Amino acid sequence: MITDDYQGLKYCKGTLKEVEDTLTAEASIQIMINKVPWTVTMRTPGNDRELVRGLLHNEDLFKHPKEQLDYQVVERDENNDPLAVNVNIPKELLGKSYINSRNILSVSSCGICGKRELDDLKVEGEPLEMKEGFDLGTLHEMFHVKRRGQDTFEASGGSHGAADFTLQGKLLSLMEDIGRHNAVDKIVGDLIEKGRLNEARVLLVSGRVSYEIVTKAFMSGIPILAAVSAPSTLAVDFAKELGVTLLAFCRDGKATCYANAARINR
Repeated sequence: MITDDYQGLKYCKGTLKEVEDTLTAEASIQIMINKVPWTVTMRTPGNDRELVRGLLHNEDLFKHPKEQLDYQVVERDENNDPLAVNVNIPKELLGKSYINSRNILSVSSCGICGKRELDDLKVEGEPLEMKEGFDLGTLHEMFHVKRRGQDTFEASGGSHGAADFTLQGKLLSLMEDIGRHNAVDKIVGDLIEKGRLNEARVLLVSGRVSYEIVTKAFMSGIPILAAVSAPSTLAVDFAKELGVTLLAFCRDGKATCYANAARINR
């Protein structure tokens, strides 16, 4: 269930009337690793395998794209959507961040929830490199393609969208979720499952850009990140350090680059 219809009482210009609106679904899913509870995440049901695969990759717990994910649904809810899932990962393939992994609820609007310590925000690795230049003239057509594919947002107005493209503007994956970071995880998981993550160069997201969206782009090796709304200060700081070209306020034919502008063709 991605959306559902709910009744409401709508006030408009001094009058009240009963309405039935389509709303985006939000539900919990428990993720276990080797049958040990790891986290409970709030998300929009659908593409849950991709969500789990992308989340494990972006949390540096299972970064082995060529390895199959041993994924099983343990429990389902009344809508037959997964309520609890388990992934079996050999100990030798578990990332070192597993010992500092999440152990509490992660809500759909806040990717930082579940981190135990502030030190867990640190991201290790060399800054991303990209020799090719990026033409901003292709960016806005990418956003048009993403927007046209957001069926859940069209129906409910309550979901975020994320999309991955090649530098030439070819769409690789598009996902929606009530949480913007979930949509990104679903995309990454989808591309890993398809064996196409190495083709992704431009990540588009709706809404604002937090530090975690930047780190997800970095962990997935995607050098260009563009958003409709504003970035946070921490997002810009992380983007500069991690080699991510960060573009924001990408609408109405405009865009502002806040980090690593050398990749932009002039």
